[in-house]
Amino acid sequence: MESELKDLNSKPPKSNGNSNSIRDDRPLLKSESLFSDSAVELQDLEKKFAAYVRRDVYGTMGRGELPTKEKLLLGFALVTLLPIRVLLAVTILLFYYFICRVCTLFSAPNREDEQEDYAHMGGWRRTVIVACGRALSRAMLFIFGFYWIPESRHAVLNSTSQKEDKHQPEELGRPGVIISNHVSYLDILYHMSSSFPSFVAKRSVAKLPLVGLISKCLGCVYVQRESKSSDFKGVSAVVTERIREAHQNKSAPFMMLFPEGTTTNGDFLLPFKTGGFLAKAPVLPVILRYHYQRFSPAWDSISGVRHVIFLLCQFVNYMEVVQFPVYYPSQQEMDDPKLYANNVRRLMATEGNLILSDIGLAEKRIYHAALNGNNSLPSVLHQKDD
Repeated sequence: MESELKDLNSKPPKSNGNSNSIRDDRPLLKSESLFSDSAVELQDLEKKFAAYVRRDVYGTMGRGELPTKEKLLLGFALVTLLPIRVLLAVTILLFYYFICRVCTLFSAPNREDEQEDYAHMGGWRRTVIVACGRALSRAMLFIFGFYWIPESRHAVLNSTSQKEDKHQPEELGRPGVIISNHVSYLDILYHMSSSFPSFVAKRSVAKLPLVGLISKCLGCVYVQRESKSSDFKGVSAVVTERIREAHQNKSAPFMMLFPEGTTTNGDFLLPFKTGGFLAKAPVLPVILRYHYQRFSPAWDSISGVRHVIFLLCQFVNYMEVVQFPVYYPSQQEMDDPKLYANNVRRLMATEGNLILSDIGLAEKRIYHAALNGNNSLPSVLHQKDD
């Protein structure tokens, strides 16, 4: 999911200043002068790529030298907790796949613009898929150590585009898309347990065993990132249409977007891509926070397998969710999706106590290459995927 909105935004974000942008006193990381010809020390890297730096006990990329106590805890969890959690997680996955298979039996998927989904299927089948999906997603989080997840609603609206009265007119409708910061693949599980929305995913996901059918039941919008054809226009149009549909139709599934386009360590908020704001529909901002003492659940600069193993070996994991009121765009924001995206981002950063950063996926690739000892750093910028 790291670069899911990459194909939804035709214009890459600019790092130069804009006189019309809203001023903010928070620290702003600049992406200019990232590297010199000489070798850059780790301390300098961490300053320039602070949004991707891991600061837990396991160190950079999860390869740091562990204290003796942590080694003992990890060793004990590897032979006890890890196999139990893997077995339970696989059981839940297989069980939900069986539910989806039964509910979609003899039902033709919805096909539109080369997309395929069961999210528009109605009746008891859709009710069972959503109810079981939400319950089993929460059960999966419980197995992963998230035994309780505090959820709070933020009551402060620090935005000039919002109405002064607390109650928005009903004709404004419900939000069409949930906008969330992106910290980990666990974000997906939480949002599935909360609202069971549709996501943006690689087209290859639809062909994966087990997960492929589940993604179709979620109503995922598939992106062919390997191609630079007219696919951009098709996917962008599908996402925009889905958002408008969810805004106008209460029975339609929400769209769930991570407009940063990649994961951070949870302390920063990267520039938003405009794909989720083209529909001119209200958005529901959500912030996810992961508190930790030993291992950080953030999927910032660590391999997937290593992260899953360490996560499952941690006895307790912590997640906190802050949900903001629905953000209704002004006419000016509806006419300018970039302004709309920037204002929502500023609101989430200010009220959520997050640091604004203007680095993005390209800088993340550079940072990963440096950590892996790759000297051909400029070539990383031309890669299409992580």
